[in-house]
Amino acid sequence: MSQPEDESSRRRQATIVEVADRAGVAIGTVSRYLNGHPVRRGNRDQIEQAISELGYRRNALAAAMKSQLTNTVGFMVPSLSEFHSAVLEHLSRAMRKAGRALLTYCHNADPDAVVDALDFFDAHRVDCLVMDGFIGVDDRIRELVAGGTPVIFYDNDVSGVPADRVLVENRAASFRAVSHLLDIGHTKIAVLTGDTNYFTGRERYEGYRQAMLSRGLQVDERYVLDTHWHESEAYTGMLRLLSLADPPTALYCCNYNMTVGALRLLKEHGLKVPDDISLLSFDDVPLFQLHEAGITAVAQPVDKIAETITGIMSSRLSERGTSHEPHTITLNCDIILRGSTRRLLTPSTIATPSP
Repeated sequence: MSQPEDESSRRRQATIVEVADRAGVAIGTVSRYLNGHPVRRGNRDQIEQAISELGYRRNALAAAMKSQLTNTVGFMVPSLSEFHSAVLEHLSRAMRKAGRALLTYCHNADPDAVVDALDFFDAHRVDCLVMDGFIGVDDRIRELVAGGTPVIFYDNDVSGVPADRVLVENRAASFRAVSHLLDIGHTKIAVLTGDTNYFTGRERYEGYRQAMLSRGLQVDERYVLDTHWHESEAYTGMLRLLSLADPPTALYCCNYNMTVGALRLLKEHGLKVPDDISLLSFDDVPLFQLHEAGITAVAQPVDKIAETITGIMSSRLSERGTSHEPHTITLNCDIILRGSTRRLLTPSTIATPSP
């Protein structure tokens, strides 16, 4: 006859979720502590107290599984805009071919949501994390990399973080785009920029600035508006530009969303592209071909971005445990010329009737 089990042996084992809840920290923070990664002292003390109170015992099998691949890849984006959605579509297709699935998290540029996302992916033991670079979470990303999770930045970079990078020639493409406007006679060129505190916004603005300076033109600050990648802010910014005593004759929008905001304002005011203002966009989307004039745009190689990310990820996962310097791959962009830009007509170039 077997001996009856005492109460403690019959009691259900506490889980990592319960430890996190008792300690008042994220699941990923408990996971980092259990795997020997750095955790802030206050959090560490709370976790240790929760473990003691709950009698938590780490599952050895689960710990061993940490060293195995899960065939899941994290994909973290600020929003599912036209560009990020296109990257998601191509990347999902590439991952399916490689036998992997994507876990997607949209953080809306909220710093707290970014930290939650990083903890979420850590807790779900993704094989790799693909993300746009975000300022202020450098230490957390370093912890992920140190714990064996490769991180690949795309679209935006953060310097000094040991991550691989797949970027496009933001500055050079912007330089060529603005140079096109200069070549067809425009000198009063306005720009709607993204957040210039971030790499991509800064690089695209620098391309604009350098193109102007290369022709001996000073940048008129009235024509430079940081509309933070948003359609609504671009709409308002376009109204400000048109209200100037000397409005621009051409406009360079640094992403698709801002182009849409500018176009909406122009339409509501009965103004036409390129008759009233020439317009050029960074980011090309299929709808630009359907615009009455067709929108001239810088086209990012979305399929190549996804292909390159997949290649780097496969290389990292096949050489796990081997230390390599981070890769930085910069891809070229094409400028698609359509009807939204035209040569500026000045009195000396306007044809006059024959006598």
